[in-house]
Amino acid sequence: MAVSVEKISNLERRMTISVPLAPLEGQIRQRLSQISRTAKFAGFRPGKAPIGLVNQHYGDQVRDEVYSKAVETSFGDAVEENKLRVAGFPNIEHKPFAEAAQDFEYTATFEVLPEIQLKDLSKVKIEQPALEVADADVEKTLDVLVKQRVTFEPVKRTAKKGDRINIALIASIDGKEVERTADNGIDLVLGEPGRMADFDDALLGGKAGATKTFEIAYPADHNPAQLAGKTVSYEVTFNTVSQPVLPPVDAEFAKSLGVEDGNIDTMKTEIKASLTQEVEKRVKARVKEAVFQALIAEAEFEAPKAIVGSEINRLMQVTAQNLQQRGMDPKAIQLEPAMFEEQAKRNAALRLILAEVVNTNNLQATPDQIRAMVDTFAQSFEKPAELVSWYYADVKRLDEPAALATEENVVNWVLNQAKVTNKKIKFDELMAGA
Repeated sequence: MAVSVEKISNLERRMTISVPLAPLEGQIRQRLSQISRTAKFAGFRPGKAPIGLVNQHYGDQVRDEVYSKAVETSFGDAVEENKLRVAGFPNIEHKPFAEAAQDFEYTATFEVLPEIQLKDLSKVKIEQPALEVADADVEKTLDVLVKQRVTFEPVKRTAKKGDRINIALIASIDGKEVERTADNGIDLVLGEPGRMADFDDALLGGKAGATKTFEIAYPADHNPAQLAGKTVSYEVTFNTVSQPVLPPVDAEFAKSLGVEDGNIDTMKTEIKASLTQEVEKRVKARVKEAVFQALIAEAEFEAPKAIVGSEINRLMQVTAQNLQQRGMDPKAIQLEPAMFEEQAKRNAALRLILAEVVNTNNLQATPDQIRAMVDTFAQSFEKPAELVSWYYADVKRLDEPAALATEENVVNWVLNQAKVTNKKIKFDELMAGA
């Protein structure tokens, strides 16, 4: 087997391989002999047909199979011999196998993985958020929990901010009706996020049985785009006005949060413990992201197009699935590869860096670390032992906890070398972060 390698670009290679046919002829004869034992031909008992007849019917098929296998095997051998790290699948080109004489030649064009060298990580600065959950944070969270359990009772007064109204609505643009609510109307809580403030302001002061008309001029960048830059006329009939009723923070409220004896102090202690766990989780996530960003910044290289392309396809599939789960038609959104290119490049680069760091420094997760990660997953379940058993029932299910545990090893490895400083951060700022 003769092999030559041509460097097309930093990552792209073209390999020309010549495979001798003589060794393959024996494989072809052997395969035809196997087929002849069971092949059925008119006028011959099974296994008695002349090998020439078998070759006439199956020769081309067998030859293609043997040659194709030879291409696969020879390519793998050539890659190993030349110590190449192939990225993605090669593009194989060759003349028809039937035209081959003493040997057949093919070319394989492919990309190789880049050489990754990290700079001196001791100069890298990592900021680690620092905060403790205070009693004020507990009270603020308790206030949110109370508002989540709000109920509404009808009132005869006019509507004000925070009230829930049920309205029948007709919307028109340039005198043409574009929207009408169903017979039972729609419920809105005045002042809630997600709508233009001008729309809710126009509804203030409405009373059950009354009708209001008003216009809203939507900005050019409004979403949904159907209303962008348009002036919409509304006719609104108020069916009901209801005021919010917040539950008292008492024993019953505590029991609704899982505190069996209804003790208020126990409830606050459990809220604080839960917040502390969430803070730790978010701090770790921020530090991990800072470490990953530092690794990307410290390793300059070009990610193979094959890997970036594969990541673009993955991101598009995930986005399409998410849109479908939300009841939207992905085809209507017209997802384009260019939308995901930058994120795909970053993901591909990070994946290559992590693989290099892990392999070079033996940072693979240990069985104990994987089990600790599984136990962490199980903490939020009612029956943790059942989830642990589920993970260990199929070794493939351990891929995710193993990957996350390995990432933790990388993070700790970087933190041990970098300059880490604590940065005080407010509770609300941390909780508002993605």
